[in-house]
Amino acid sequence: MEKFRFISHDNHTASFNLASEEYLLKQTDGYYVYLWRNAKAVILGVNQNAFQEVNLAYAKDNGIEVIRRLTGGGAVYHDLGNICYTVIAPFDKTENNYVKFTKPVIEYLNDLGVPAEFSGRNDITVDGKKISGNAQVVFGDRIMHHGTILFSTDFDTLSNSLIQNKLKVESKGIKSIRARVTNVKDFLKTPLTADEFLEGLKDRLSKGMEKYSFTDEDNGKINSLVAEKYGKYEWNVGYSPKGKMRFDARFDFGTFILTFDMIDGKFENAEIHGDFFQTKPLNEIADKLNGKPFNEETFSFAFDEIDKYIIGAKKSYIIKALINA
Repeated sequence: MEKFRFISHDNHTASFNLASEEYLLKQTDGYYVYLWRNAKAVILGVNQNAFQEVNLAYAKDNGIEVIRRLTGGGAVYHDLGNICYTVIAPFDKTENNYVKFTKPVIEYLNDLGVPAEFSGRNDITVDGKKISGNAQVVFGDRIMHHGTILFSTDFDTLSNSLIQNKLKVESKGIKSIRARVTNVKDFLKTPLTADEFLEGLKDRLSKGMEKYSFTDEDNGKINSLVAEKYGKYEWNVGYSPKGKMRFDARFDFGTFILTFDMIDGKFENAEIHGDFFQTKPLNEIADKLNGKPFNEETFSFAFDEIDKYIIGAKKSYIIKALINA
């Protein structure tokens, strides 16, 4: 039997935790079971379009990190009421690895009186509602499996974070399938806090394993991955598959239409149209968008003198509408 190391810590920064998974998988040769939690964050599947999945304006206003993970699947919301677990193990293609790696979690839940069961391809459900989503990636002769356990997640923030963006998007990215979700705490026979639930899960999963803490060398390499990848717009948002987008809104000065391609998270081929009255060529404004990221700073730069191009246009109104689209 392969020797596993058990890791758990109190760093709740999503960029660090997602980077630590990649570090353990790609820069070590060990086998691990790893429990962790993130502060407020939306975690995107590797092939998803951030603009299609995340209410980026809401995320920014509410201090919610948007981080892209190594694995596929849909976008999920994390907070401290959500327990994350990772297993890095030898890859055996003869087994159903989803069933294998979710089994100890399901057994723990069942022991607490929660009627959890494996469902579909990669979920754990209770009474037909999802409490855990799981994803996997194979690297060499090892597999990384990770999953979530919704214990006491704030569903209002979850819903607001993942609301479909009002921008009209045609994208090659993988779209999330929204399932009905519920929290584990609502099914417990004896009430527990998230911390108490986590401690019990630690005890269950770590039996017979060597406890391991990240060394200074580990932390240095993980933080390098954060600096180079998981802390960067280019990976988390800009990596989104190409998408053709259209924004339109009605203002006092007329209907304002902005179309553009989103390539690597940046504007390309931007064009402005509408039934307003203009005094100067609008391609001069559109050209200021091209090559820039989709954010408030870009709009502020491009629309700085928009009232000189469109009669009655107000920069602040247009920017607010775009950011909250």
